[in-house]
Amino acid sequence: MGIIPIISLVIFITSLSIYLLLTSKGRFLLKSLATKIKRQEWRFRYGKLNYLRSRISRAITIAAIIMTVVIAGNTVSAQVTPPPLTSLKSISVPEPDNLGDFVKDKVAAIKLGKTLFWDMQIGSDGVSACASCHFHAGADNRSKNQIAPGLLRINSDGTENPDTVFDVGGAPNYQLKPEDFPFHKLSNPNDPTTIISDRNDVSSSQGVFNTKFIDVKPGSAEDQVKNEPDPVFNVGGINVRRVEPRNTPTVINTAFNFRNFWDGRAQDIFNGVNPFGLRDPNAAVVKAENPNQLEFVKISLKNSSLASQAVGPPLSSFESSADGRTFEEIGDKFGRIDKKSLSAAKGKKLPRKLAKKLLPLRPLGKQVVHPQDSVLGADSRSPQPGLKDRTYEQMIKDAFKSEWWKSNRLIQVDAEGRRTFVKKPDRSLQTNEYTLMEYNFSLFFGLAVQLYESTLISDNTPYDRFLEGNTTALTEQQQRGKQLFEGKARCIGCHSGLELTNASVTSIQKQRLATINIPNQRIVFDNGFFNIGVRPTLEDTGVGGQDPFGNPLSESRVAALGKFPQLLDSNPNITVSSNDRIVADGSFKTPGLRNVELTAPYFHNGGYLTLLQVVDFYNRGGDFRQQSALAPLGLTETEKDDLVAFMKGLTDERVLYDKAPFDHPQLFIPNGHPGNSTSVTNDSTGKATDSLLEIPAVGKNGGSGTPNFLS
Repeated sequence: MGIIPIISLVIFITSLSIYLLLTSKGRFLLKSLATKIKRQEWRFRYGKLNYLRSRISRAITIAAIIMTVVIAGNTVSAQVTPPPLTSLKSISVPEPDNLGDFVKDKVAAIKLGKTLFWDMQIGSDGVSACASCHFHAGADNRSKNQIAPGLLRINSDGTENPDTVFDVGGAPNYQLKPEDFPFHKLSNPNDPTTIISDRNDVSSSQGVFNTKFIDVKPGSAEDQVKNEPDPVFNVGGINVRRVEPRNTPTVINTAFNFRNFWDGRAQDIFNGVNPFGLRDPNAAVVKAENPNQLEFVKISLKNSSLASQAVGPPLSSFESSADGRTFEEIGDKFGRIDKKSLSAAKGKKLPRKLAKKLLPLRPLGKQVVHPQDSVLGADSRSPQPGLKDRTYEQMIKDAFKSEWWKSNRLIQVDAEGRRTFVKKPDRSLQTNEYTLMEYNFSLFFGLAVQLYESTLISDNTPYDRFLEGNTTALTEQQQRGKQLFEGKARCIGCHSGLELTNASVTSIQKQRLATINIPNQRIVFDNGFFNIGVRPTLEDTGVGGQDPFGNPLSESRVAALGKFPQLLDSNPNITVSSNDRIVADGSFKTPGLRNVELTAPYFHNGGYLTLLQVVDFYNRGGDFRQQSALAPLGLTETEKDDLVAFMKGLTDERVLYDKAPFDHPQLFIPNGHPGNSTSVTNDSTGKATDSLLEIPAVGKNGGSGTPNFLS
């Protein structure tokens, strides 16, 4: 069968020992358990999850399902085929077939994407860039003000039940320490029952302050916002930067993912507007059949989950935006000037947002670009900040076909959201009006960032060189670890293929929905998404959640509703019926493992500091075993060390030292606030003053890299 999901593999290992040890009486009792499970209430009906009445009964049910498969699941195969003798270089980066309908110059689009990704001016505060959370091996190594409480917790009936208490550090703006990890502490790392302490906080990334968006100021890096009291992220009543409720994953190699974000909400299909693909029935962009004729059109670009992911954070009130901001307004903030007079207004009644008479922002106008930058070097103004002779308007024109940005009309949006095409200049000052380029800014942003991130492929690790035939690329210890990875440790069950993840496009194309058959029962789950017992399911349902339109994020549940063609523009590889048991709650996307030694802290909650702590976690079968798809591995201490050594062989030196394509412009990142978790300084507006950390510009030849988390 080749590489199969982790559940099947764990089942095989466990079943061998059980069949050897259990008596016939014991076998009978466990088979009886299977009959009882069928009577449980845990199932999906009428498009809405019918939760169990208590967290305990739900956890026991999931555990019982898996255990029953072990005993009765004679159809499960455990054949494991190691990867073929080739490397990640042999895998093409997925790309939409219709990209040429939008992009006219791919090189120019990559240049635009890198600029947008690293530009601090994108954020409402004029400081927060996409890169602010992805500057270290594609992830985040900051350790102060990086804790969030369990904000995604729900009740057993599905209602929200956020935990706002900070268990780690006691309050925001705390400086994390190595001894804080793991968040789930045991006296014996091999025995999950020896609990010393348990904390449900999340180690993640700080974003913006809690503010209400008022308006953009065209040509100004900072938006006009109103500070709002933050009931959670404050120290002594003074707002501090908010922290994301899930740990920040790396963006390197994510071009291979079929879906993105931990819960998979960034869809494979990009709709040009937001992360939700065809799930949003109203998502549309505007196309100019000719400069005088506009029309709303719905678009669909497959293999574009990176574009879907990219357009999420700029509108997130946690990551980089004040509440209420739209992509049209992000586009508008970069300003326009009158072509003939080179002035911003010249007395004409131009659209309201342009009447502020500000010149356009210079791309990367706050940051130095290294003159040897692999993408932007030719446009560098070093030692002055920004790009020379460049505007975002021109960069968009260079990259995209004119029907998406060239028009003599404006899109007018009234207070009720009604949209009208009007001639420009228009005399109304009571509406929001956008040029075609501004209105379609999310389309340009998403595709450009996707094309840039698609160049961030780390395919020159010692592991890749070993697969290419260099037998000395991995040390003897790392080779032993590789054998464990593919064998006894069963890592390959989730981290399969050359991408080292079942969540890859390659894997999903083979098996989008996965199944396990047991007598009189079939278990169905989204391939690449697993519940491994990191935290109790009710603290974060992951792919078991819903999109903003009331549809399940789980594609297995979408199939059960019969909505697969409507929401996913495809047919499921299996038919899911009401008799199937769908496993989704508490499941998260399996990340790839290249550069994993650089991307601590680990798991969706960032609760583990070292790779050895992670291996201990898997060795004991997870922390919350009743809800986990794992079983104990029985690794020796030497085997654990060998496995860690192998994972360190997955590091690409270019990533470690910021060599091309991983070089970048200068960046100033918020790094907590002066003071501590009991006292901060008010900047006179109700916000804490920032501590900014400089990440120097690096050219194609790289530099010294940035230190690992808490190293």
